[in-house]
Amino acid sequence: MIARALASLFGSVWKLREKCQEGQPAWLAKIARTVYQLYQYENNSSIAWNARIAGEPCFPHGMKSIFVSGGARIGVNAVIFQQVTIGSNTLSDAKRVGSPQIGDNCYIGAGAKIIGGIRIGNNVRIGANAVVYRDVPDNAVVVSGEQITMVREKPMDNRFYTYHGRYVYYDQGRWFPVTDKVVLANLTGGPVPLDPDLERTG
Repeated sequence: MIARALASLFGSVWKLREKCQEGQPAWLAKIARTVYQLYQYENNSSIAWNARIAGEPCFPHGMKSIFVSGGARIGVNAVIFQQVTIGSNTLSDAKRVGSPQIGDNCYIGAGAKIIGGIRIGNNVRIGANAVVYRDVPDNAVVVSGEQITMVREKPMDNRFYTYHGRYVYYDQGRWFPVTDKVVLANLTGGPVPLDPDLERTG
């Protein structure tokens, strides 16, 4: 309730989000990001202020339990229902590392998950609880299907990787720098020189 009252001072939560963007005075952006973060906390959401969203989406049930990665791009006239995730894929051995790029006039049903460096075309409808991890062409409909379970012979690397000035991963409550050449190459799309000052910690 406090965050909603503070957000109203900016006109709306979406206008508040605009004040978080680069190009604003540093002091204003800092205040706006703090209020915006509090607003999201109260709504159990995380719509990154730096996600590139062309126009204010329609949230039929409000910004409730919605996650949008900072690397995502969303076109105009998006309709996004509750419990939707538009998330980055940072798994070291993934084929589609990155964040979704979503076109204009897309309808995303409740509980849908759109993951990784994929492209969703214009005028796409994604059904409730659908899990989308491949490109979708314009004017298509995606629906959820039966569960498919694939067992691998070797253990999979399920650590969470992210970029904080350099690539790091989370392990037992701590962040460690990524020093594995194969992992770095996959995360960046090519060979990356290692920092000689870093010691292998994982």
